[in-house]
Amino acid sequence: MLFRSVVLGLASVGLLLGGCQIFGAAGVIGQNIEREKKVEVLAEYDGLRDETVAVVVITDMVVMYEHPSVVPNLVVNLSRRIQQNVEGVKVLDPRVVLDWTHHTAGWQTMPYGQICEELGVDRLVWVDLFEFRLHPPGNRWQWQGAAGATIGLVELDGFDPDGFAETYDVSATFPDVPELGRESATANQIETGLLASFVQKAGWLFYDHIEDKYPDV
Repeated sequence: MLFRSVVLGLASVGLLLGGCQIFGAAGVIGQNIEREKKVEVLAEYDGLRDETVAVVVITDMVVMYEHPSVVPNLVVNLSRRIQQNVEGVKVLDPRVVLDWTHHTAGWQTMPYGQICEELGVDRLVWVDLFEFRLHPPGNRWQWQGAAGATIGLVELDGFDPDGFAETYDVSATFPDVPELGRESATANQIETGLLASFVQKAGWLFYDHIEDKYPDV
């Protein structure tokens, strides 16, 4: 009888432990499901709908020297993303914008309303790219891309066509791998990934979209 009681007791403990393990596994699964959830995020600025729009990008000489293709790539890809996702918008051909900025001396200091008039648009997306780097400061042996910009929206028919109706700070990083060594990727790969991440986040300002509920997890 004693032996039987001990066996039954051990069996009960085993069942309890098994139950705890089951509940623990279920908790982990639930946490993973929660981390992978998506949420709908509304546009922060919906003033581009049914409007004519031009995208311009300015940056400093250091960025232009180290990454000469960044400005045209941003103009082209952000223009394309807005055109593809904003209802009724008509985005000025980025080739026209780039040609105009190339041949118009001092355009960066023009009143915003005048830029709109010269480009023939009602809205101007002004991207002031103040950071674009592929490495941590002072360490060229690792890849740690970062981009940051202030984006201003100009409304030609707004209260003040020579000021920003709204401004937003947008930043992006790439890759999401800590301490990635220089031998693991090329500069072109890192630059392309960083541009794609930045353009996505900048574009999201202007249309409803789906994001990760926990983007940093």
